[in-house]
Amino acid sequence: MKLIILDRDGVINHDSDAYIKSIEEWIPIPGSIEAIAALSKAGWTVAVATNQSGIARGYYSLSVLEAMHARLRERVAEQGGEVGLIVQCPHGPDDGCECRKPKPGMLRQIGDHYGVPLSGIWFVGDSASDLETARAVDCQPVLVKTGKGQRTLAKALPAGTLVFDDLAAVAAQLLS
Repeated sequence: MKLIILDRDGVINHDSDAYIKSIEEWIPIPGSIEAIAALSKAGWTVAVATNQSGIARGYYSLSVLEAMHARLRERVAEQGGEVGLIVQCPHGPDDGCECRKPKPGMLRQIGDHYGVPLSGIWFVGDSASDLETARAVDCQPVLVKTGKGQRTLAKALPAGTLVFDDLAAVAAQLLS
């Protein structure tokens, strides 16, 4: 199985320090929908692992989050592709859960769901916590320069981190 795991905010859609709180605020980064569809059509399973502490903070509801994910699936389907498992951590930073990145709970859940070892699987993110999460389960850390990626690039990156301009460039590399 060819599996790739993506962070959501800052990788697939534009991010905001004020959180993405509504379906109107969920705006795809140019090329990201097409990249996911192209990977899917080429036989890749595209899963998503996303921290969504805005739920714990009361900024939006689980039903709003599910509507955003339905929009993502719909947009990718319009391009002939599909999105696999989407897992989210609805907890706040002080809740002590095992799913909130940089803890690897969501990635393990995806690996268990598909019955595949995570070693070497590409995990694409835009933050240091995404890269730490990848390293914790021996995934290949991949940084995109969208979202918080430029800020993250200014810091020390885990050894072996691959860096791309955006998700479209990641897909182009995997499909070449």
